[in-house]
Amino acid sequence: MAKRKKSFKKIYRYDCTLTGETYKLTAEAKNPDDLMSIKAYYEMHPEKDDRPAVIKKELGVVEEN
Repeated sequence: MAKRKKSFKKIYRYDCTLTGETYKLTAEAKNPDDLMSIKAYYEMHPEKDDRPAVIKKELGVVEEN
């Protein structure tokens, strides 16, 4: 039986412009300068943070009432 050739996905690495975090994508970004991490997005838009309270507690996010 012949061995199958493994197919590899190309991984693109990008840096968040606000937090400096590095993250990976399997698709090439059209505008890599406009990308930001999830953490940075929720810091900029706290009113849109719809994550459950358990997740926020694990991440150490402080809620302002």
